[in-house]
Amino acid sequence: MAATRRYVLDANALIALFEGRQPAAEKVRKMLADASRTDSPLWMSAINWGEVFYIEWRRYGEAKARQAEVNLRRLPILVIGVDLDRATRAAALKQKHNLGYADSFAAELAIERGATLVTADPEFSKLGKILPVYPLPRYEK
Repeated sequence: MAATRRYVLDANALIALFEGRQPAAEKVRKMLADASRTDSPLWMSAINWGEVFYIEWRRYGEAKARQAEVNLRRLPILVIGVDLDRATRAAALKQKHNLGYADSFAAELAIERGATLVTADPEFSKLGKILPVYPLPRYEK
């Protein structure tokens, strides 16, 4: 039996799903269906979830952000918390590769879990071969 691929979602992957931004949303939807079918949840850093929540609130209001949280809890996504060690590793990635702060947490989690990062952000190419990336089609924010 082949090993199940492991994925970490960047904030923009979940935003694409919640906002129906095609074709990225459809790709994320398929990953979630596979995760449910194989009982292998996707992962997301709590920092990146906070970014999704903030963006949904800023764009559409508090009710939409709260609904996004309800929707998240129904999905096969494990939100992984941040401790001192994870924050230190993420900060080191930010410094070494000139990543955005929240992006460094997505990258750190994917590297730590040996997973592929799902993102529409080309900035992650700065990490080269240390971070496998599943590139989503870009969409306007």
